[in-house]
Amino acid sequence: MNLILLGAPGAGKGTQAARLQDERGLVQLSTGDMLRAAVAAGTETGRQAKVLMDQGGLVPDAVVVGIISDRIDQPDCKRGCILDGFPRNEAQALALDAMLVKKGQKLDLVIEVKVDEQILFDRIRNRAAESAQATGSVRADDNEETLRNRLGVYHAQTAPLLPYYRAQGKLRTIDGMQTVDDVARLIGLLLDAVK
Repeated sequence: MNLILLGAPGAGKGTQAARLQDERGLVQLSTGDMLRAAVAAGTETGRQAKVLMDQGGLVPDAVVVGIISDRIDQPDCKRGCILDGFPRNEAQALALDAMLVKKGQKLDLVIEVKVDEQILFDRIRNRAAESAQATGSVRADDNEETLRNRLGVYHAQTAPLLPYYRAQGKLRTIDGMQTVDDVARLIGLLLDAVK
């Protein structure tokens, strides 16, 4: 089973992906991690990515799709994967669909974890305060300005994927404002219904 978790930054996608990896044997594929691993391994795709990254440029969709394609071919992905950080726009979604078709695979499900964005700002303030109290420091990205910027990018680039996947009949939306366990239970029910 191949799936995508979509949602605003801070919606809990990473937490849920880690649980799915542990509980269902699906592999979480983070494009950032895969790019770094391909570069370190010296693969052809990794060499292409390194040249671009060293020049400060963005890695083109074709290179990212190539890295994902190589990774999906690994034995640990036999049961399926959870795409993390990809696709980010419709062009990438189209490229992903074409790559999966070539492999005789498909994207089974796209789950939107919907959250109240005002609560995300409350969470970031609380996390920063707790971190400052516990360690005396705060992560550089634990601030409202960074969250506001990330939300802007999400709405401009990634949220337009929702109608794309809705039109394919693959999109399901769940309430991400519930407890972590309740969100996991709802995701599990959606996965069981697809089998």
